[in-house]
Parts: sequence; structure tokens; C-alpha cells
Amino acid sequence: MAHLSLRTRALLAAALLTTLTACGSGDRGDGAAPVKKAAAPAVRKPAAAPAGLPGMPPVLDPNDVYAADRPNRLSPVVKDFPSRVYVPNTNSNTVSVIDPATYQVIETIPVGIQPQHVVPSWDMKTLWVNNNRGHTLTPIDPATGVAGKPVEVHDPYNLYFTPNGKYAVVMASLDRELVFRDPHTMERKKTVPVSCYGVNHADFSADGRYFVVSCEFSGELLKVDTEKMEVIGQQKLPFEGAMPQDVKISPDGKTFYIADMMAHGMWVLDGEKFTTPQLLPTGKGCHGLYISRDSREMYVPNRGEGSVSVFDFAKNKLTKKWWLPDGGSPDMGGVSADGKVLWLSGRYDSEVYAIDTTTGKQLARIPVGGGPHGLAVYPQPGRYSLGHTGIFR
Repeated sequence: MAHLSLRTRALLAAALLTTLTACGSGDRGDGAAPVKKAAAPAVRKPAAAPAGLPGMPPVLDPNDVYAADRPNRLSPVVKDFPSRVYVPNTNSNTVSVIDPATYQVIETIPVGIQPQHVVPSWDMKTLWVNNNRGHTLTPIDPATGVAGKPVEVHDPYNLYFTPNGKYAVVMASLDRELVFRDPHTMERKKTVPVSCYGVNHADFSADGRYFVVSCEFSGELLKVDTEKMEVIGQQKLPFEGAMPQDVKISPDGKTFYIADMMAHGMWVLDGEKFTTPQLLPTGKGCHGLYISRDSREMYVPNRGEGSVSVFDFAKNKLTKKWWLPDGGSPDMGGVSADGKVLWLSGRYDSEVYAIDTTTGKQLARIPVGGGPHGLAVYPQPGRYSLGHTGIFR
């Protein structure tokens, strides 16, 4: 290569170097296999929460399904309604209307036969009186307190609404049916026969995709798919003579509580797994379940002994018990809009109790009609109603 010019030799050397580099890419030069470049680690996205029931308003706080129920946080729909307590008198076929400011009955409304519960509609514009043996629902306008024309509905022991507002769900206790109806006209849409006896109370999961139902007369629980409108689980409670009543979900949405008036306590249930629940004793005739406005406590009336147990969610235990002076039969009810008063019907004593939620002191004992049952305190905070005497989210 002596005859080549310096410039030509430089060009040949550069070309040779390029060729060697290309052929040996990834080769350590020791005969080992070519080294592959390490792939960038995959970025894992956090698991998305299960989608809620289509059409359901999203939960305000994933850690508290009752976040919309804070003191006096009234929806524009209900903010101008007069504050009243509506008491269905099962044996008198009337509804007593109490002014909570004076603790006085200001009106008595005739309704159908055996009114069981007064239920706020999903849109919160109507109160439906469940006339169980009269086979009707009586609408009451909470803005005026005037009752409208009864709607024919067979065996309406209790009434709920799906979280998306698509259906009303009638608990037809003696018919042994869950009846899905139009939430406004109450036209029957689908009938779901059940094999248990005495369907009566329920509550929905945090995502609204299923609800748990108590069967009073056969001591059983049902799990129902909300969208498919089908029973997807059923179990017998592990207590001879069990008589489950009210159902309520915990603020964090992980646990269902079921009052049992014969087991004298609450069943604690994992709704997702729907495994055998554990019993937490509260008192004789455990019946209703009501959440405090700060979501910290649950008030549990024990109808058979005239007391109210208080359950602390964070401590996961009962922390207080309030006794009614002169006894009584505290049953169903609700909490005032400001959270300061717990209102309960006295089922066997023709009276209503007003109880201070801070001290447990009885504030009033108000005479009403015979067999007062599922009273509704209205209006209450929240964006929509799931039914019963007022389950708001």
C-alpha cells in the first residue's frame, strides 16, 4: 500500500473500521453471544376500582359512602321543604306528622291499610307510604304535606330504589317476591320470586352493583345483582330462630350489618365474599340501624329492652348504651338534618322518641297512633335516596 496516497490510505482505514464496528455490534470480542440491550421496565398502572352501576352518581368519597350526608347539607331539591317527622301508624291506618321544633303532632293523614314505612323517592320529591295490606302506595308531597291518589302496588311491605334511579324495588314480603318497578309510575317491570320468607330490608354495595336483603321469617340473607335483577347468593343465618331486620353498609363500604331481633344483635357480613357472618350482641330485640351525620357511629335501637346501642366504626365496637326512661319499644326511624336528634318509633307503645345524639338523653316522648313503625325524618342531607326510612348518598 506504499504507492497509495496518504489521503487514500486514510479513507480505506475509515471504511475498514466502519465495517468491523457494524459486524461486531453487541459482541464482547470474547466469543460470547451478542448482548441484547435491556428492555425498559414496564410501568404498572394502579388497578382501577370496579366500575359502579351504570348511571349511578359517583361516590363523593371512596372511603365514605355517606359523605353527602353531612349536617344540614340539603339538596336544592329539598332545602325549602318544611322539617317534619312522618310516622306511619300500622294499626290506625294513618300517618302522624310531627313538627320537630315543638315535638307536637300537627296533622294526622288517613292512608291505606297497614302502613309500614314512609319512604323518600330516589329523586327526593315524593314520600311513599307503604300500605302493606291495602296493596297501595300513598304519595305525600313533602313541600305541602298533602297526600295524593294512592297507587295500586301489591304487598308493599318496604320500598327501595336502585342507586341509578332506574327502578323502585318493592319488598313483597308475603308474596315472596322482589318486584322491580318504574320509580315514578310504579309500573311492574320485573318480578323476582324468592325461596326465602319475609323479604323486608336491604342496603346496596358502595358501587351499587348488588344489594343484601334480609328474610325475616326464614332467617336468611339474599345477595341480589342490581343490574341483572337476579338473586346471586343465599344463606341461612347460623342461629336457630334468627329474625333479621334492618340492613346497613359501613361507611367504607366493606361491611354489611344486619340487625336481628331474635339473636339480639347485629350480624357482621363481608358482602363481597358473602361468607357466614359473625354475631355482635347489642341488646334484646335489635331492630334498626342508623348512621350518624359524621359517619363515625351507628345507632342501634333494641326494641325488646327499650335501649339504643352505639357502635363506633373506627374502634369496631359498641361504646355506649342509652336507656329510655320508663322503658319503651324503639323501632325504626332516622336522624335529624343537623344530626343532633335520633327519632324512633315506639312500636308497641303508640309513641315516638326524640333522643339527643350527644348525650343519649330522651328529649321528648310523643303520643301517636297505634303501632307506629318506619317513620321518616324529612328532609335529610344527601343527593338521592335508596329508600326505606331514608338511606341517602
